[in-house]
Amino acid sequence: MSSLAGCTGTFVGDEETTEDSSQEIHTDYETTDVQVTDGDDDVLGEVTAAIADTSDRQSLGLSDTETLPEDRGMLFVYDEVQDLTFSMPDMDFPIDIIFADSDRTITSIYRARAPGPDEDGTEQVYFDRAQYVLEVVYEWTAERDVQTGDVLEFEL
Repeated sequence: MSSLAGCTGTFVGDEETTEDSSQEIHTDYETTDVQVTDGDDDVLGEVTAAIADTSDRQSLGLSDTETLPEDRGMLFVYDEVQDLTFSMPDMDFPIDIIFADSDRTITSIYRARAPGPDEDGTEQVYFDRAQYVLEVVYEWTAERDVQTGDVLEFEL
């Protein structure tokens, strides 16, 4: 099964985000704390992620969001490993897109730039076989030395 998901959505809630990320920015979403660990169970990073587990939320994604605080993200959850394609329509900022398999092991990481002035983001396509996809702020993975083979840990 192939699925098209995107960074094409919004966190429902406050239109503006501030440096105080303790405010609720995804009030209509359930959330989970996601930790990324290395092979020795050392925590490399952690975010509170809005859970996109329905087709509407998965296709909606992040594109109407103006900014994403460093300690927030969106976790896309699918029933099984499948071919997934993500694009960047209407995105206002770049993000990292992390694909993980059924064991939650990271299989690929993309640094997705924001569309340019004459682009709508549909040309920017990122894909892999995965069951989980985590979107976080741009270069979050590089700043924390997150790599393929590391593991996403979370409860649903």
